[in-house]
Amino acid sequence: MNIFKQAKGFWLSIILSLIFFAVVQLLISGGFLNIFYVNTLYFMGINIMLAVSLHLIIGITGQFSIGHAGFLAVGAYSSAIMTMKLELPFFLAIVVGGVVAALAGLIIGIPSLRLKGDYLAIATLGFGEIVRIVFLNIDYVGGASGMQVSKFTEWPWVFFCALITIVVINNFTNSTHGRACISIREDETAADAMGINTTYYKVIAFAIGSFFAGIAGGLYAHNFYIIQPSNFGFLKSFDILIFVVLGGLGSMSGAVIAAILLTIVSTYLQDYAETRMVIYSLVLIAMMLYRPQGLMGTKELTSFFKKRKNIGGGPKDGNQHTVA
Repeated sequence: MNIFKQAKGFWLSIILSLIFFAVVQLLISGGFLNIFYVNTLYFMGINIMLAVSLHLIIGITGQFSIGHAGFLAVGAYSSAIMTMKLELPFFLAIVVGGVVAALAGLIIGIPSLRLKGDYLAIATLGFGEIVRIVFLNIDYVGGASGMQVSKFTEWPWVFFCALITIVVINNFTNSTHGRACISIREDETAADAMGINTTYYKVIAFAIGSFFAGIAGGLYAHNFYIIQPSNFGFLKSFDILIFVVLGGLGSMSGAVIAAILLTIVSTYLQDYAETRMVIYSLVLIAMMLYRPQGLMGTKELTSFFKKRKNIGGGPKDGNQHTVA
């Protein structure tokens, strides 16, 4: 019965998501949304993918990575090379971008994920900067002046890629492998003592997160007419990290909500870069002081709906207790 309820909730979520997709598509096709709002929707979808993919690495597996912009850059440039240099279809290009980013995640993950805490953060930050400097010095992709890219990113691509990212990572989290990753986050020594191959699961989570960051990179690259290495600096990694921390470490719903809210704030303040960073800083300071667990903590939106459903329902076992 519990499995049936979970399946029912899953398909209900999918149906509501498809209704949302259809409504937005009609608004775009009918010209009711101008290019500013359409681009904001694209950024929301891309940022949701980045937030959810980093959520798997930090929130679920507990590995403090601040080099996510490096995987975004690898996916962006790989997909751009596929479409602009090799003239391959866009679908194949974004898949290649995800695969190349996943391979990069394996290359950096296998040696560095034996590290912990601050040492892992420094290693991943170094990786992100290495990727940026490499693209900065390769003339084949334009070097510092950037690479011209055709615009292929549209609402259906953004929506379905974001939906697939959420579904895959949610199912992975609720699987046996996801439980192993959560046990590593809670106590790596205890997980290792129970026979869990901690390095294997950390690398798997890192590779999956990198793959979807690469897919987001492909969409990001083809939403503009030019991409430059300066778009993928370490500040971009911190922007993605803020989504996860603000939403709540361990909550996918929180990461999605934070990505949507901060995308709106960032879009409306894009002409005031310094103001945007000041607001980000103030929000983080206030959050750490008054709600250090983030917007959602480790809870998901579904848990709140379940609580509301149980209010007033009496004891779950149906037993009645009287007081003499």
